[in-house]
Amino acid sequence: MTTPIPTPPAVPFLGHVNTIDKDLPIRSLDLLAHQYGEIYQLNVLGQCDKRVFANSYALQNELSDEKRFSKKISSNLNEVRNAAGDGLFTAHVPREQNWYIAHRLLMPCFNAANVYGMTDDMMDIISQLVLKWDRFGSKEVIDPAVDFTRLTLDAISLCAMSYRLNSFYRDDLPPFAHAMVDFLLESGKRANRPTIVQSMMTGTNAKYEEDQKIMGDLVNTILEDRRTHPTDKRDILSVMMTGKDKITGLGLSDDSIKYNLLTFLIAGHETTSGMLTFTVYYLLKNPEALRKLREEIDTKIGDRPATAQDVGKLPYLIAVLRESLRLGPTAPARTVTPLEDTTLGGGKYFVEKGTSVIINTYNAQRDTAVWGEDAEKFRPERMLDGKFEALPPNAWQPFGFGMRGCIGRPFAWQEAQLAIITVLQHFDLVMHDPTYELELKQTLTIKPHNFAIHALPRKDKSRVFAIPSATLLSAHAASTQRDRSGTVSASAANLQPLYVLYGSNTGNSESFAQRLASDAPAHGFRASIGTLDSASEQLPKDGPLIIVTASFEGQPADNAAHFVEWLTNLEGGDALSGVKYAVFGCGNTDWVKTYQRVPTLIDEEFEKHGATRLVARGSGNAGGAEFFEAFDQWEDGVWSKLSSVYGTSAKADSAGLNLNVKLVSPGTARAEVLRQRDTSLGTVVVNKLLTSPNAAPKRHLEFALPKDATYRAGDYLAILPVNPDRIVRRALARFGLSAEQEARPIELTTGGPTSLPVNKPITVSAILSGYVELSQPATSRDLDILLKAKNSDASLKALQTLSSNYAENVFKKRLGVLDILEENPDIDLPLSTFLQILPSMRIRQYSISSSPLWNASHVTLTISVLDAPAISGRAEPFLGVASTYLAGLAAGDRVQLSVRTSNAAFHPPTDLSAPLVMMCAGSGLAPMRGFLQERALQKQAGRTVAKSILFFGCRSPREDFLYGDAELKEWSDLGVVDVRPAFSRATEASEGCRYVQDRVLHDRTDVVGAFLSGGKFFVCGSSKIASGVKQVFVEIIKETRKLDDEAAVVAFDEMMTGRYATDIFE
Repeated sequence: MTTPIPTPPAVPFLGHVNTIDKDLPIRSLDLLAHQYGEIYQLNVLGQCDKRVFANSYALQNELSDEKRFSKKISSNLNEVRNAAGDGLFTAHVPREQNWYIAHRLLMPCFNAANVYGMTDDMMDIISQLVLKWDRFGSKEVIDPAVDFTRLTLDAISLCAMSYRLNSFYRDDLPPFAHAMVDFLLESGKRANRPTIVQSMMTGTNAKYEEDQKIMGDLVNTILEDRRTHPTDKRDILSVMMTGKDKITGLGLSDDSIKYNLLTFLIAGHETTSGMLTFTVYYLLKNPEALRKLREEIDTKIGDRPATAQDVGKLPYLIAVLRESLRLGPTAPARTVTPLEDTTLGGGKYFVEKGTSVIINTYNAQRDTAVWGEDAEKFRPERMLDGKFEALPPNAWQPFGFGMRGCIGRPFAWQEAQLAIITVLQHFDLVMHDPTYELELKQTLTIKPHNFAIHALPRKDKSRVFAIPSATLLSAHAASTQRDRSGTVSASAANLQPLYVLYGSNTGNSESFAQRLASDAPAHGFRASIGTLDSASEQLPKDGPLIIVTASFEGQPADNAAHFVEWLTNLEGGDALSGVKYAVFGCGNTDWVKTYQRVPTLIDEEFEKHGATRLVARGSGNAGGAEFFEAFDQWEDGVWSKLSSVYGTSAKADSAGLNLNVKLVSPGTARAEVLRQRDTSLGTVVVNKLLTSPNAAPKRHLEFALPKDATYRAGDYLAILPVNPDRIVRRALARFGLSAEQEARPIELTTGGPTSLPVNKPITVSAILSGYVELSQPATSRDLDILLKAKNSDASLKALQTLSSNYAENVFKKRLGVLDILEENPDIDLPLSTFLQILPSMRIRQYSISSSPLWNASHVTLTISVLDAPAISGRAEPFLGVASTYLAGLAAGDRVQLSVRTSNAAFHPPTDLSAPLVMMCAGSGLAPMRGFLQERALQKQAGRTVAKSILFFGCRSPREDFLYGDAELKEWSDLGVVDVRPAFSRATEASEGCRYVQDRVLHDRTDVVGAFLSGGKFFVCGSSKIASGVKQVFVEIIKETRKLDDEAAVVAFDEMMTGRYATDIFE
């Protein structure tokens, strides 16, 4: 007896029309595969169009049996026939005989010898891309998908038709490319529209017809040009026009020639441009792979131009392309149909003859049964040393399969190799946004969307340019890019060059680097500031190099990963001879084993390779009171050493402050609030209180994400907040600004790099609200600046008292500069100085508390709101900047936000038989809620899901047992989770356990059972919770294995490798 194929809930008459994302169907199909597993069924427009989706390797292999299944022209491709007719890609076989004639005539055109003969034409077009990137320079923001489209469209046109489109000599893509994209998009949408609806869309229909005309006009132009200017060159167009089929003796009709010319122009460039863009993306996200590939190219080819003889001779390049196509198959699905009634999955599922069965290549090529638990990871090594050849049959199918597989595969394969070789010979590539995570755009194919890079010419003079450490700060960068990248005023032109490089994800290191750059003119230096990645292989030697960077669980920041990979693979003891440097490391001692790993590594590698250390490496613990003070002291030492080495002197009256503020006439248009760009704005949908009035407030917020944003359970939502209005009002009052003055635009100017919006009108309120941190504790450097300002005796004495014990008097009390100025109103500090010394606004990251299986375009947050008495004793309460901002939002408000990936280990495993053991307290429940929501939806879809255990700490079941009577109860009843609470103020309701670690110890038998069942362990909360839970696990190991303390810790580390993930916050 067969099993019914699972299907999502449907809408009467319309079926699953609304289940599929109209702009990005592959995202919906991927999420449905995660929810329903290896197979599911959708009905579009009721029962009219039944489609079965196969998502596993086993089904892909079974469906590749051409004795049982044949290619079926999908509804999307059926619409493409409006322009491409019975061309090779869209013909109905066997009934359309033109396909057989064209296939027999054109297959030989793509044999090895003929494709090798196209090398010169390919290199001609590739050289145009290289020339463009070289002339535009390293600061140009490049959309590789667009330029690779130019490349591949021009290459297929020149190689196959001897016709030049000259795309690189235009500001925009050729009209054909725009018309093609719009035509393919509309074809996909038409496939899912009722006929009556389509008939009423007159404007859309007219545009569709116009796009077909534009494409047809190019085909006609190419044909007319060949007939007017015949050639002896035996290219593909010549074969189409003059060739005769050996079996039938027939040639191609004019219509068939046109259909196949259009097919080549579409399919012959769209898939390859996507492959190249995916390859660049995956290489830039994986610095080790990029380094290995570059070394292979440099070793085997060097500086000479690539030739046909190099094709297929670079094993690592082949592995990179294969792995890119595995994870990013540009043709993500194909459709087959059974020739007779049949079953799938070893007789499990019945499928009728003629049913559309879509092989979801995108998911099948991620099947852990073939590719392992790291199937989502880009790892070219899985394609090397015979591993590719040893794959089970039909596991890798990015070019389709069998008789209807891609005829142009040899062409695309050669073109991609030559392009990647040539690009990496000439350029170092870096991401414009180091935090970018893959977004997709889908037409007939898929490719990366909103992906931008910089191409830095190799073997060129040293260059440094800034890339913001976070996308949410990119708007700031946009307004200050020239300043941040080293442009200075004429008065600074003769100063000694200095280079400041940073590696930063959350903004601390970037903020310190910005401060160094801002202070530089006052010490006789002209600063350029940039990311570490921007300087890989091109370190400057004409001035000192100051590096500020962090470690993130032992790994470099997103904008430092390529630099670290390059540095750790340098050869030669004098490779960095002539470089003078200093390093400051940011870190957090909560990560004991990896604290300062990356800064230490950089410092040691520089010395090892012959660079000269200017001062000892500095280090700051972001979790401790000395963080800012440590940097202040280190910075003082740096300026002292640089003054000695370079003979510069400080300006006694400036203290590095070179910001000017001037009023702008009221008639000047206000500046655009740079952070508010629609492309990164989310919308608040829900904001509700979860706790009782007696408990510290916790809130649940739901956001509609910006278009194209995607996420996974366990990811972060990064928020760029604004300062609480109460604090902004205090600052305005302290500087005596009236309501009229605060609304009047000012203009900031500066002689060096700054993170403030300069050279454009902006209100003081806007600056104080969104560009600076008003609540961060003052640093010892800030106190020095206040001491140098005009003071009364009383204020001078107060400042000296604060400085005498900075940690106790300032940091632990969280006294900010504004607090000190309010307490000492006679400190005469200019507004310009106040703005200059404040750190720039940082993003805040919150764990997402939902799963994309619930809603792919919405996320939820579960947050704690900080509104508490100030520990400094001041009357004003201490307000958390981001939590106060979020708490005050209402439905419909727009928020600057961005999805950020979390630690790779902090995601639910794909193996649903592995139970989750989750430990958290308060808002640390957030990611666990997302995990459980995902598992609940998977179980409701009919999949077998192991029961998980949730250890959750809060005060009491009546005050702050978050979601206790809602989702947690629902999921408990469903059998997805067993909730084990620990109520600190109601222990009688939690087995006598007060804290999470107490409950874990109490229920250790179940914990051990989950471990033996292959469970994965997750901890989210403060460092106190994390250390407490770990200590309990060590105690359990001591008890069960009879070990001493030290041996139990070692055993814990060994046992939990790959199975224990933490997300610590304060």
